[in-house]
Amino acid sequence: MAATRPNFIFIVADDLGYADLGCYGGRDAAFGPVSPELDRLAAGGIRFTQGYSNSPVCSPTRFGMITGRYQYRLRGAAEEPIRSADRGKAHIGLPPSHPTLPSLLKAAGYRTALVGKWHLGHPPAFGPLKSGYDEYFGPMAGGVDYFTHCDSRGQHDLWEGETLAPTDGYLTDLLSRRAVDVVERAAREPGTPFLLSLHYTAPHWPWETRDDAGLAPQVRDNLFHLDGGNVETYRRMIRQMDEGIGALMAALRRLGLERDTLVVFTSDNGGERFSDTWPLVGGKMDLTEGGIRVPWIAHWPATIPAGTHSAQPCMTMDWSATMLDAAGVPADAAYPLDGVSMLPVLQDPSRTFARPLHWRMKHRGQRALRDGSWKYLRVDEVDYLFDLSRDERERANLAKREPERLVAMRDAWEAWNATMPAIPEDAVVSLGYSTRDMPQR
Repeated sequence: MAATRPNFIFIVADDLGYADLGCYGGRDAAFGPVSPELDRLAAGGIRFTQGYSNSPVCSPTRFGMITGRYQYRLRGAAEEPIRSADRGKAHIGLPPSHPTLPSLLKAAGYRTALVGKWHLGHPPAFGPLKSGYDEYFGPMAGGVDYFTHCDSRGQHDLWEGETLAPTDGYLTDLLSRRAVDVVERAAREPGTPFLLSLHYTAPHWPWETRDDAGLAPQVRDNLFHLDGGNVETYRRMIRQMDEGIGALMAALRRLGLERDTLVVFTSDNGGERFSDTWPLVGGKMDLTEGGIRVPWIAHWPATIPAGTHSAQPCMTMDWSATMLDAAGVPADAAYPLDGVSMLPVLQDPSRTFARPLHWRMKHRGQRALRDGSWKYLRVDEVDYLFDLSRDERERANLAKREPERLVAMRDAWEAWNATMPAIPEDAVVSLGYSTRDMPQR
């Protein structure tokens, strides 16, 4: 194990689109740049252009992220996604006995904290403190109001550890301030490395900036906020998250921790209704590129050359494997990782290696395999084949032109799928809205 073990900050946005950030081609808002702090973070580190989420919907990705394994191995991850209605269900959540990124790092001497969204099952059966985190502050459910901190059933859902903690304030700012506090306290123990998971709810609905407290009573009975929001509000929500990330990075510099801290930023899935995914098609709940390709930024001055980029395909669970590798901490032998360490790419961004990526969804019977530049996709029982090096927008279906390649990739997906448990019959797909509420993308 290295003499100086790195600290880790794992920042996850909620429903952020591939092109929402300036460094990924996003346009300025009326108020100016949307993501100056994240753009600066990317300029000082590495930006991945072929980074993916484990799923196009929230809680399944978080299962993959925390375990470093395909989420399909766990029953709770079959929900698309876990709902507030699943409170009290002892089989819908992350089993406390399962090894996790925080539990493995904690056993190796790391301090561990989760600030923000959990969404891996409800108390009393599940929770962050049961799965490796020393401390926790945030909401347990999938979506909460930014001011009342109530979930879609009107139940208060802001927690301190395993206790409800009513707290005044705009949730994005509360999470940012707590993250800075975690780092400041960690700096007082210089011999102890830390993992800080900072999982924002922004820019997930309801569409509330820090100036929109007056909207909370209006959205109380429907947090999907189907009759509200707009692109400018959405961009301001991103900007306010970005400001908090800037404050956190400033704290790292002030405390002399920046050089030896690996900071990773991503989104749990592709964008929702107001997001920008150009040039990709689709969004949340879709296995087209817009639903799973997301921003991936990594910053670690001691290791990562500044101003670099990589076209290495990677997936959420790969970052858990990377952090364990960088810390010199092995996986539990009984739960081998599906994630692959990106440490060699961080050290030399010109490096690439073969990394097939697999997905499946109960929703619309979707399946996908990315292998090299090729992608096999099935939606509504129709098979597609795309060469992403020429057609990232997935508009030129090559299935009839390349039938042998289609069969080979379909067979490869089937072989992988045979290694996973079947999708349970009682797994629930929860869309929240349909074409009755807004036209299809």
